Amino acid sequence: MELRRSKRGQVTIFVIVAIILVAATIIYFLARGSPSRVDLSPELSPLYNHFLSCLEEDSLLGIQILEQQGGYIEVPEFESGSSYSPFSSQLDFAGVHVPYWYYVDFAGRAKEQIPTKTMMEKDLANFVSREIENCNFDDYYAEGADIQFEGAESKVEIIDGEVIIKMDLDLKLSKANETAVVRTHEVIVSSELAGLYDSAKQIYEKEQADLFLEKYAIDILRLNAPVDGVEIGCAPEIWVANEVFVNLESSIELNTLALRKSGELIENEEDAYFAVDLETDYEVRFLNSKNWAHSFEVNPSEGNLLLAEPVGNSAGLGILGFCYVPYHFVYNVNYPVLAQVYSEEEIFQFPMAVVIKGNKEREALPAVSSGFYESEVCKYHDTLISVRTYDKNLNPVLADITYECLGESCKIGNSSEENLFFPQCVNGNLVANAEGYREQIVSLSTVDEGSMELIMDKEYELGIDLKLDSKDYNLNAMIIFISPEFSRTILYPQQKTISLAEGEYEIQVQIYKNVSLTLGSTIQEQCVDVPRSGIGGFIGLTEKECYKINLPEQTITNALSGGGKDEVYVLESTLENSNSIVIDVESFLKPVTINQLQDNYNLLEEKGANIYFQ
Repeated sequence: MELRRSKRGQVTIFVIVAIILVAATIIYFLARGSPSRVDLSPELSPLYNHFLSCLEEDSLLGIQILEQQGGYIEVPEFESGSSYSPFSSQLDFAGVHVPYWYYVDFAGRAKEQIPTKTMMEKDLANFVSREIENCNFDDYYAEGADIQFEGAESKVEIIDGEVIIKMDLDLKLSKANETAVVRTHEVIVSSELAGLYDSAKQIYEKEQADLFLEKYAIDILRLNAPVDGVEIGCAPEIWVANEVFVNLESSIELNTLALRKSGELIENEEDAYFAVDLETDYEVRFLNSKNWAHSFEVNPSEGNLLLAEPVGNSAGLGILGFCYVPYHFVYNVNYPVLAQVYSEEEIFQFPMAVVIKGNKEREALPAVSSGFYESEVCKYHDTLISVRTYDKNLNPVLADITYECLGESCKIGNSSEENLFFPQCVNGNLVANAEGYREQIVSLSTVDEGSMELIMDKEYELGIDLKLDSKDYNLNAMIIFISPEFSRTILYPQQKTISLAEGEYEIQVQIYKNVSLTLGSTIQEQCVDVPRSGIGGFIGLTEKECYKINLPEQTITNALSGGGKDEVYVLESTLENSNSIVIDVESFLKPVTINQLQDNYNLLEEKGANIYFQ
């Protein structure tokens, strides 16, 4: 009987403890669910309620700034971009400077600046501590009240659905002979900041792990620009780089806006293509603008032209009876994407740089990382080298200096600086660029200190006056300027100017006219040497093995019908005193057979050109 009473007593104790815990929990959450209440007289309560309203308004304003500026109120120090990377450290979005979470700095280094939740809490705490001092009590002062406070210290907690602000501040309130001092203050505001931030981090980490934005970028590039392929024809294929870039700008802007999170209504294959696998209850939007800083580069290029030469129509290849134009262009593409995560009333946004290098996406960073990554080549600038640049009269020329080594380009400075420090490298290239002068590239080893003096060649812009059989010609032509340091192709008449410096040039003109030339399908035999079977192959003997190639019928609509070439040496004095260069070439018979087409290419090698300046 004693044992049974003991067990019954233990049960009673457990029940009492459970009731106390439940009550304590209810009291805690009730206290947490509303701002701290202070018992004040009817005279002083309106003053304190106004103070709490100010604190709440400041908190909501700070949360809005955090969400607009990618989790920052005090943004990191601004870092400008450069010609090597268009990104600064911040994206200007409708006048709001939003720090990039990922970008490539002026020297080509990858950097991250992702705020943590603790950083946001500290930023918001400092913000409300400053802003509370601007709380306007003028109406109460007019009624004879006195409010004194200074030196606020705040703590912030960002949790699901709420932001809790606790402030330590000696607030002295006086009115109608009544005085009270309140030292601790608390407000709780409803906000989706925590959830929006967590979803933003999920998007960022997915991008760093999967590079989904870069994969879309490569698709956009291949669909809207010449990358690689083969065209059937005997005339060169030519694209204007600026037109390609304008098309890319518009395509990137539209395709970025089409991205959406998976789980939204998908009605067709196009919707499925643009769906991004994101597990978030919030809405997601991706933005790009052609007006934001970006850069496109393409190689090989001839000035502003992308040129692909045909195969099968050169002199000596007439037996082919078939022409085709292979091309392969390599692009570097950099542009920003602004990700927005939003609910009905709040939007959290942050930008990321999308980087395509050599037609391929950049290397992915770890899903969670901080700091920055940089090229090892450009990381250490240890070698002092003096660089001076002059024109031909030995007048100083201000030039930007870069250094190329192992495929990396390192920004060094400019020639006006007394001390320039270079990374150590054997057989790198020093590159000097100055406005109005031709780029100078010289081989330079930077293992030891030294000095370098460069003479910059001044360029002069001239108009191009093309003549065919001594008559003005304004139809399609390709004009090529070639020198040991310079090569430029002009698509005429779309382009009618050329910038030249003193030097020797080979100038070649190719004129193309519309034709209707059909090349029938042919079968050609190709033979190759292959190792003999048996012991003969073992000792290196070979035998011919032949196979047949079917060449389909081909219709040529554009063919070489005139041109010529010549070599000239151009003095700077001639360029300085001339406005245009006149090039006069002869016409050829319009080809109606493949043999006549080959004859025209043979003529191009033989015909000269009359070139003079005026």
